[in-house]
Amino acid sequence: MRSVPFSARYWSAVETLSAQEARRVQDERLREQLAYLTAHSAFYQAKFAEHGVDVGKIETVTDLAGLPFTEKQELRDSLASAPPLGTHVAAADADIVQIQASSGTTGSPSYVGLTESDIRTWSELGARALYANGFRPGDRLLHGFGMSKGFVGGLPIVQILQYMGIVDIPIGAEAGAERLLRVQADQRPNALIGTPYFLTHLAEQAPQIVGRAAADLGVRAISVGGEPGGGLPAVREKLESLWGATAREMLGGTDIACTYWGECEVGDGMHFLSPDLMIAELIDPETGDQVAPVEGASGELVYTALRRQASPLLRFRTRDHVVVTGTDCACGRTGYKVRCVGRTDDMLIVRGINLFPSAVKELVMELAPATTGEMRIRADFEGHSTQRPLPLVVEYALDLTSEQRDDLRATIENRVRSALNVKTIVQLVPDGTLKRPDHVKVALIERVPTP
Repeated sequence: MRSVPFSARYWSAVETLSAQEARRVQDERLREQLAYLTAHSAFYQAKFAEHGVDVGKIETVTDLAGLPFTEKQELRDSLASAPPLGTHVAAADADIVQIQASSGTTGSPSYVGLTESDIRTWSELGARALYANGFRPGDRLLHGFGMSKGFVGGLPIVQILQYMGIVDIPIGAEAGAERLLRVQADQRPNALIGTPYFLTHLAEQAPQIVGRAAADLGVRAISVGGEPGGGLPAVREKLESLWGATAREMLGGTDIACTYWGECEVGDGMHFLSPDLMIAELIDPETGDQVAPVEGASGELVYTALRRQASPLLRFRTRDHVVVTGTDCACGRTGYKVRCVGRTDDMLIVRGINLFPSAVKELVMELAPATTGEMRIRADFEGHSTQRPLPLVVEYALDLTSEQRDDLRATIENRVRSALNVKTIVQLVPDGTLKRPDHVKVALIERVPTP
């Protein structure tokens, strides 16, 4: 299974559809998907009946606002009640050729079935994102996402790359920095994919492991995802400086597909690239009301799969919180652009102020070289809300005197208060104290016993 790009600039002509044409395609395919769910999904048959949904009256994307959301807990309950793929599986067992699992950071993973058609859809979605990121047929790529546990950053990325005509070297993050860097030095692939903080850590280890700077190892293009932060200017600048390569961001998720948002060469947000294969809504996470995706708007992403067979979802709440960075682009793609700032279920509320950990991380990274950029929020409270100052542990990078550390501590506290309106209590620790990313994601929040 292999495809070819539409042009030198775009993987698919769909990326440049007008808003009117994109909506026409979405409306048509939404009706097709709803008819499929009604005929094949016990989960949605029951859900439609429970909420009194007359599917025949859903004609357009606008009508989605009247339909109930699908929540993650519903999928967990579905999987538990009818293993292995739940009541929301909508294809015959004989047609399912692959099962993927989420990273399973809380409890059991979610399991997602795929038919051959679903794999092609996932591959097409991913190809558009990675092509926008700068990957091209004929490239050779070092695989820095985890390859184990059925994680979508593993085999599905390999399938996307093969679909694009790219040679993947599937070492995987779990092999460790030394093996990855030695393969990079030996094979010199010109593309690299992984989480932003792990790839930063990888580059920092290059001189001591292979005796050369990462910038001398031949990487031209980097695609990062799997955690918020790849689009932060300080993170991007560090990655690009260390590797001597372009670094662009992508976004996806197991329940809908592998990856489907991709940042272009303009570098100011990830484009929505596939109105023919999915619907993306922006909602207010508190009220559930739709939010128009205009520049500066923020909210939670909600997805409806189109042209999906095995595990199709309707109005699925992702808890990914994004900010819209633009609605047009010099690259010619017409899908609006977003930056993911965190997950709504990871957001903290400090004395009534909403705070995403990635925002604190950016401020700390901007103080390099005095800091290493590594930080953790030590949450000494239950849940996501506190009335006390936020405990923050930050690594300092230089050999600082006691007075200089006091100055740095005050600088960090003042910057966070000024930029985010949140009071912190900063503890400085030496370089190397905090655990570095060694696999998929960096947990910026550490839970500690409640005093």
